[in-house]
Amino acid sequence: MKPTDDMPSMRQLRYFVALAEAGQYRRAAERMGISQPSLSQQIAALESRLGHRLVERRRGGITLTPAGREMLPHARGILNGASEMVALAQTLNSGVAGTLRLGATPTIGPYMLPAVLRRLHETHPGIKLMARDGPPRDMIEDLLAGRCDLVVTQLPLVAADLAQRRLYREPLMLAVARDHPLAARTHVTTGDLAGLDMLSLGPAFALHGQIAALCRDAEARLVGEYEGTSLDALRQMVAMNMGATLLPALYLRSELPDDDGDVVAVPFRSSLTRTVGVAWRRSLGRPRLITQFLDAADHVVGTAYRDRVVRDRG
Repeated sequence: MKPTDDMPSMRQLRYFVALAEAGQYRRAAERMGISQPSLSQQIAALESRLGHRLVERRRGGITLTPAGREMLPHARGILNGASEMVALAQTLNSGVAGTLRLGATPTIGPYMLPAVLRRLHETHPGIKLMARDGPPRDMIEDLLAGRCDLVVTQLPLVAADLAQRRLYREPLMLAVARDHPLAARTHVTTGDLAGLDMLSLGPAFALHGQIAALCRDAEARLVGEYEGTSLDALRQMVAMNMGATLLPALYLRSELPDDDGDVVAVPFRSSLTRTVGVAWRRSLGRPRLITQFLDAADHVVGTAYRDRVVRDRG
């Protein structure tokens, strides 16, 4: 018998294992719910595909050939692997396990994600999370290239092949040194920023665009010589009276002391906000793992963060 290019079918492997375990064609056929001739045909077809006799008929039953004895553990392994794959697919469909590769921009992730990931671990401990952060442009590149499944970032994004979902609107506050003239104000307006030196992150960050736009509207000066690489760097430059900046509410909640800090955050009379949300490849649809993440984020935004941000589902 010559082997062909065809692969054995799962049915043939199941019949072969059942025959080896039953030791008789009649008993194996009954176990599998088929006729003996049908079982014989499938075993013959498997032997033809493999190019080896697997069983020998004996009086009262069958005996495995040396090739059959060698093939049997492999057949069982293939069937077990297929069963495990189906079980894994069912688990992934339920959203209770799996690996979610998460990207986040550094102006959002450290201050928003810990509570969300803690909630996700509490509700779905079987989900494994792999998280990394970087500038928004890098994160979106990773998302489109398949290196990330989900990115937490500032919205909106201009990308037709990405699905986007808003989570909340986050107030931005004016951060000034404690001895700055505006530090004693309870509120500021855009007009109060006229002539003010404003510091920003680099152009790779969405916050840079907001600060640049505010400078144009308020006739403030965007200080390009001192572009920060993190919100902490911006805060330190503000503390040294190198200029003012905008800082997000969750960062302030996490990092800025309520009293005796070196920087004061002053809210705008007419609220100035940024929109924070998530993005994933539209081709994925909305897998259960992403739905579970969104549920955890919605819970945290509606509870732990409700006094600092505005829930903005979309």
